[in-house]
Amino acid sequence: MSFKELPLMSEKKGITLFYPYVSKLSIKKINKTLNTRWIGQGPLVDKFEKKFSQMFLYNKECVSVGSGTDALHLAYLLAGLKKGDEVIAPVFTCTATNIPLLYIGVKIKFADVNPSTMNIDIDSVKKLITKNTKAIICVHYGGIPCEMDALLEISKKYNLKIIEDAAQGLGATYNNKNIGTIGDYGAYSFQAIKHITTGDGGLLSIKKNDYVQKAKRLRWFGIDRNKKQQGVWKNDIKEIGYKYQMTDLGASIGYCGLLDFEKILKHRRKIYNIYLNELKKNKKIKIIHDYDKKKKTAAWIFTIALKERVFLQKELRKKNIETNQVHFRNDKYSIFKKFCFKRKFPNMDYLENKYLVLPVHTNMTENDAHYICEQIKKIIN
Repeated sequence: MSFKELPLMSEKKGITLFYPYVSKLSIKKINKTLNTRWIGQGPLVDKFEKKFSQMFLYNKECVSVGSGTDALHLAYLLAGLKKGDEVIAPVFTCTATNIPLLYIGVKIKFADVNPSTMNIDIDSVKKLITKNTKAIICVHYGGIPCEMDALLEISKKYNLKIIEDAAQGLGATYNNKNIGTIGDYGAYSFQAIKHITTGDGGLLSIKKNDYVQKAKRLRWFGIDRNKKQQGVWKNDIKEIGYKYQMTDLGASIGYCGLLDFEKILKHRRKIYNIYLNELKKNKKIKIIHDYDKKKKTAAWIFTIALKERVFLQKELRKKNIETNQVHFRNDKYSIFKKFCFKRKFPNMDYLENKYLVLPVHTNMTENDAHYICEQIKKIIN
């Protein structure tokens, strides 16, 4: 069944905020994989990495892992971050962006959001740089690319690493370059509700090929897996590694998702553009979007902002339309409090109680999107 042939979700059980995409082919692939000797990390992981690299990384090597969080942790380690270093990170993001920094003991300097996109704010970043700053982490919120030229200029001036959290940005481009390939490192997520899924998984792109083999060792206890399988490993571990590998079961789902990716992205962008075109005329609603033509969104989610956010959310729920805020400002969590003393985030303060995420996924139709817009217009007029 194609996306267009799906019935109106509101005529069934409602329109959910998220819905995973799993192709029928992947079910066959999993069954086939279960009948081989490889259900953990095996040849399908290599095949998935190669296909992903061809599609998004200009054929550069990459390292698949168990989650996007794993990918970020490896990126931070490969970037040489250590206890006491300062890193500038967005205050608004999934906690997966910033929690791995706590593993290392890094001092987090939270930056405010750009009120138009909810991405990291460049002016805020500039004010946070000190002689101890080692890296900047940027998150492409909802699939909207960050201001990469400005970030690269800052990184060059101060000799800083740029780490892209591209968990929501697969398929997005900036100046025709794929998101996740512009900075020093790019971390992708294949968690259940992302564009494609491996059940749960992630992948790390690395600008310098010299670090790829190290990343592969770190994802498997510090062991050189290739040498071990060839029987030439000297049975020594010189680096602290982790159990961050992807499995062939996950890779079999992910590979099939890659085969359908163009169709998935095209459909999500259609839903996104319906919202954009129909809601931008409403003066009571602010669209979280970037109209810069050098940026193309991955359309993972569509976010609006309005004073009547809670009222709208409740009224849409009565219509069996699920909406939510999804991510929250990290400075509100106890684990990050020590980094937030006397810090102010005026843009985040302004948006905190106003933003709301609308459904965007392959299990809804274009008619579903039109229906949601009609309901919003009736409620907010």
